[in-house]
Amino acid sequence: MKSNYVLPVTIVVAGLLIAGAVFWVGKTSVPTGTNNGDGASARAYDPAVDHILGNPNAQVKIVEYYDLECPHCKTFHMTMHQIMSFYGLNGNVAWVPRAFPLASNHSKAPQEAQAAECAAEQGGDAAYFKFVDKVFEVTPSNNGLDLAQLPVIAGQVGLNVEQFNSCLSSNKYAKKITDSYSEAIAAGGQGTPYILLMVNNELVPGGNLSGNQPYDSMRAAIDAMLSVLPGASASTTVQ
Repeated sequence: MKSNYVLPVTIVVAGLLIAGAVFWVGKTSVPTGTNNGDGASARAYDPAVDHILGNPNAQVKIVEYYDLECPHCKTFHMTMHQIMSFYGLNGNVAWVPRAFPLASNHSKAPQEAQAAECAAEQGGDAAYFKFVDKVFEVTPSNNGLDLAQLPVIAGQVGLNVEQFNSCLSSNKYAKKITDSYSEAIAAGGQGTPYILLMVNNELVPGGNLSGNQPYDSMRAAIDAMLSVLPGASASTTVQ
């Protein structure tokens, strides 16, 4: 069923995006020769496939397609942790990261994306985020991480390293990562990070953002969406 709130959200948020976020399009890592050109679309959050930080039933979901070797993703990752620290406790906003490794620029990124899935296999979403956080912390970006560090990181975040190595060497998550990449392209992604703003599991028209969005712009867009949703609160004092 279509949400009753897509139209007002569109009116409020589209102006914000045009006024501010478009200036950040250049702050993105771009793969070569891949451009869907058919406009944005989005898959709803699926707990059988996705990882999530925050309330799975949150009305506002920030879907992020990212590359673990993208320096702009590294910065936006910190921004999203700030966003979730501010909004996460009220249960109205959640963050759904999805792999979008740009192998043409970052040949190590697909393996790193599989490694994050192996972390999740052991410890669920909590382990997934701990692993991804640590990779972003230690990688110099732009294909600079030594892949031999992946099991070291696994141990540092409390995973069973032998089990992790077995999972990674099996290549069992290769298809999931490839499918996620294809999905990002089909959704209109041309580089990373690629961000989709969703309300009640529907993409807000105009709510597809390319590049490293600043904290204040994300806050403004989220507040605009929350302001028209019954029972949801906008800016809070949660820190």
